[in-house]
Amino acid sequence: MNTLLMLEMASGAAPERMILGPRDAHISFAEMSARVAGGAARLSQYPANTVVFLGLNGPTLPIALFASGLIGAPFAPVNYRLPDADLRRLLARTAPAVAIVDDDMLGRVEGVEGVQLLPRSQFEAACGDESLRSAPGDYSPQSDVAVLLFTSGTTGEPKAAVLRHQNLAHYVISTVEFLGSDEEEAALVSVPPYHIAGISAILTGVYGGRRIVHLPAFTPEAWVQTAAAEKITHAMVVPTMLGRILDVLEQRGEKLPSLRALAYGGGRMPQVVIERALRLLPHVDFTNAYGLTETSSTIAVLGPDDHREAIDSSDPRVRRRLGSVGKPLPTIELEIRGPGGEVLSVGASGEIHVRGEQVSGEYLHRKVIDADGWFATNDGGHLDADGYLYVEGRLDDVIVRGGENMSPGEIEDVLRRHPHVSDVAVLGVPDDQWGERVAAVIVPKDASPSTQDLAAWVKTHLRSTKVPETWEFRATLPYNDTGKLLRRVLKAELSKSP
Repeated sequence: MNTLLMLEMASGAAPERMILGPRDAHISFAEMSARVAGGAARLSQYPANTVVFLGLNGPTLPIALFASGLIGAPFAPVNYRLPDADLRRLLARTAPAVAIVDDDMLGRVEGVEGVQLLPRSQFEAACGDESLRSAPGDYSPQSDVAVLLFTSGTTGEPKAAVLRHQNLAHYVISTVEFLGSDEEEAALVSVPPYHIAGISAILTGVYGGRRIVHLPAFTPEAWVQTAAAEKITHAMVVPTMLGRILDVLEQRGEKLPSLRALAYGGGRMPQVVIERALRLLPHVDFTNAYGLTETSSTIAVLGPDDHREAIDSSDPRVRRRLGSVGKPLPTIELEIRGPGGEVLSVGASGEIHVRGEQVSGEYLHRKVIDADGWFATNDGGHLDADGYLYVEGRLDDVIVRGGENMSPGEIEDVLRRHPHVSDVAVLGVPDDQWGERVAAVIVPKDASPSTQDLAAWVKTHLRSTKVPETWEFRATLPYNDTGKLLRRVLKAELSKSP
């Protein structure tokens, strides 16, 4: 199934339903389809194999996504926050391409060989041009690749993950009811255009018939203001966003009564943050959605009932589920495997492997799924006896001290519960005796706690071998714009320290 068919089905069944933008300047399904036709006609004038999108969130983003599908070209949203040299190098890899670029960003990418620039204002004008909307629609599709998403590139050159129409369509159709949303429902999208959650939000919103409101750039104040003004019912955030949103809600006394459901994912959610969210917003259904770019979004879910059961339980086994990502989707097969590829038993930690129709497991010019369709995620984790999945972090981040493997997340969770710790990163740094030693970088909540106090705290809750041997205090920790802790940046800095 082609993702464009989702729009055609929804537009045919509910042409007047609001689907894009704010309530006072919304775009209906019928108008969206017309704009997609105009945009496709404009894009087809370029001898390009790829349509690049470089710009902020907004209604132009989903129109460009579907217009690319209409001409059969892969859609490649790229990270406008990259340094200019990195951005230009990334664009060169998409050639021959046409790039829809925010007008104020054009100067950053002029002259990239093989990439023709289409200012966003001109693309938007074409989308509204009635003469283009009526242009013939036979564009000779070039590819069954729907989307190219570049990895964050915190180490080395970003890889281009390939998502085909069938991967994305299978995920959407298996998780969303066609036009199953009420007409008053609205989803606030605040993740960047080049994040898989941003692409997923467009496709699920269109297929389900839920109005999509884009926040051009995230700030917690703008998020709360928009959610209140637009009567947002559904939203998705990354963990670092949620903590800041909760701060603003508390400061303003805002309860967001229209908000029904809030999904989070894209990084490890500190248990203290989700517990706080459940207390502040008891009327909201929280969902932890774990997925990867290569799996077309979500592959495991900790649903609202799981959250409420866990927060209300005095049973440590049930309460602990707040730290899990729930159970795999029914359409996904999931195994935990050891270093030799053997499937591990319940409770044993290893690498998460997944298989299913939505799993791409493909990079440009390179497939990474095995002959049986299994994709190795490079995420460590384990399954408990009830089938709940616990993600322990990237395998590259595991600390190996004297032959013992340690999960940084486990130690971070303990330190975050210290009354004087606001944020923390735990990592391994080189050590001549042990191979690696445990280091902790602390963002204090008020006055800096003593390292002796912190060490005693960890020893009380875990064991002595997991007590950090190196401590550092900082005002902030480095995160990328999708909320992932840049642990490798800290590791490089601390490894240089005497």
